[in-house]
Amino acid sequence: MTRAIVIGGGLSGVLAATALSHHVDEITVIESDRYPDQPAPRRGMPQGRQNHMLTAGGAHALDQLLPGTTDLLFAAGAHKLAMGRNILTLSSEGWFRRVDDDAFFIACSRNLLDHVVRQQALTNPAITVLQETKATGLVGTASRVTGVRYEKGTEPEQTLTADLVVDATGSRSKTPQWLTDLGVAELYEEFLDAGLAYAGRLYEAPADAAADFPGVLIQTVPNTGRPGAGAAFMPQENGRWIVSLIGTAGGQPPTGEDGFMEFARSVGHPIVADLMARATPIGEIKGSRGLANRRRYFERLTLPEGFLALGDAVTVLSPNYASGMSMAAFGALALRNQLKSHGLEPGLGKKVQQDIANKVAGPWKSATSTDRWFPGVRTNIKLGKGTTEQKIAVRWSRTAAEHPGLLKATYQVATLQTPQNKVMTLPLVGALLKGPQLAPLTPAEALAQFPQIGKLLDAVPADLSKVEH
Repeated sequence: MTRAIVIGGGLSGVLAATALSHHVDEITVIESDRYPDQPAPRRGMPQGRQNHMLTAGGAHALDQLLPGTTDLLFAAGAHKLAMGRNILTLSSEGWFRRVDDDAFFIACSRNLLDHVVRQQALTNPAITVLQETKATGLVGTASRVTGVRYEKGTEPEQTLTADLVVDATGSRSKTPQWLTDLGVAELYEEFLDAGLAYAGRLYEAPADAAADFPGVLIQTVPNTGRPGAGAAFMPQENGRWIVSLIGTAGGQPPTGEDGFMEFARSVGHPIVADLMARATPIGEIKGSRGLANRRRYFERLTLPEGFLALGDAVTVLSPNYASGMSMAAFGALALRNQLKSHGLEPGLGKKVQQDIANKVAGPWKSATSTDRWFPGVRTNIKLGKGTTEQKIAVRWSRTAAEHPGLLKATYQVATLQTPQNKVMTLPLVGALLKGPQLAPLTPAEALAQFPQIGKLLDAVPADLSKVEH
C-alpha cells in the first residue's frame, strides 16, 4: 500500500492529488481552510477577488489531468476569450489589430474555477482531504522525507507517514525552512519586486451588454521613469464584469471610490473607466499587494527522496502575467508524466523539479525582463544593463501591433502554448528586422474593431482620441 501526502488543498494541491491518484493507493491532502459548498472565497486564496485568467496552455493541461473540466467551466458561465478577436489590447507600444487566432484565455472568477476543479477531482476515492488542518513540519532526514507533522484544531500534534510528500502550499511555503531543519542545504531563491499592487471590483453588466462582450487590457508601460499603470476588464459568469487596476511602486491604485475611478481614467486610455461608469458596482473595492516575482531553485538542491514541490511554492510570477493557475496545472502534469514513466522510484522528485524548472524558465525571464524597468524595483538578481534586450522588446511590441503573424506569435507565447524561442520563423524574423511599416492605430480605429463596445457607449467620446499613451 503506497501513500502520498499533499500539503495545501488549493488548485495546485488538488491537481497534484489528481496526478498521484493513478499511481498511488492513498493520497491525503492537508488543507488549512474548509472548502465552501458553492463557489466562494477561501482564506488561503491569494488575490481571490481580483481578475484571474487561465491561459490556453493551462486549459489544455487541466483537461489532460481532469478531462471535461473546461467544458464544465463554460457550462457554468466562464468565457473563452480569443486574444486576437475578443480582447481589445493597448500594449506598451500601441493598439493591437484584431486577428483570427486560436490563442485564448478562459475568464471566470477564481472561486468558480476552484469549485469546478474540486468537484471533478475530490470524488476520487483514493483522495482524502483533512480540512481545517495545519501542517507543522516534515518528518525524516536530509536523505529521505517520510511524512508530515500536523495539527487539527485543539488536538495534539500528530504524524502521518508517506512514501511521497508534495508541497503545494504556495508562495508562503515553509518547506524551505523545514528542509533546512532536516539538514538539507539552504534553498536558493531569486526575487524581483516592482511593487505591483492591484485594486479590483465586481460589476453587474448592463442589460444591453452582449453575452459575448469583449475584454479590455491596458498594459503597463515600462522604462518611462514613471510608475507603471494599467487596467484589466473581463467578463465573468452570471452577467458580471470584473475590473482590476494595476500599478507599480509609487503609483499603486487606491481602493477609495473617487480614487479608483480617477486611476482608471489616468491609465493609457480611459475606456475601462467609461465601461465602469455604465455598470453597477457590486461590493467593495479590494486591494492586493505583495505581488513580487519569486523563484525557488529546488532543482539545484540535493533533495531528500520522497519530497517535491509544485506551483507557487516553486515559482510565483506577478499576477500581471496571468500564469499562476497554468503553472499549477503544468506542475501536476509533470508529476503525472514522471510517475507514469518511473513510478515512485528514487530520483522522482529531482526529475519533476527539473521538468518544472524547464517549463517556468521562459515565463520567468519574460516577467523579470519587463518588471526590471519600473522605478523602485527591489531584487537580488544581477540584471546588467539590458539595453539590447529592451530595444528588442520595444521593436517586437511595435511591430506586433501591425503585423498579424508576429502578433499571433505574441499571443501563442502569452497564452503559454509555445515558448518564445520556438515561435520565430524566418518570415517573422524578417518582419522584426524590418520593423513597423504602418502608422499606429488611433484610439478611434482600435475601438471601431469592437462594435459591442461602441454600441454600449452609444458613441466614442470625441476627446478619447486625444488621450496620449
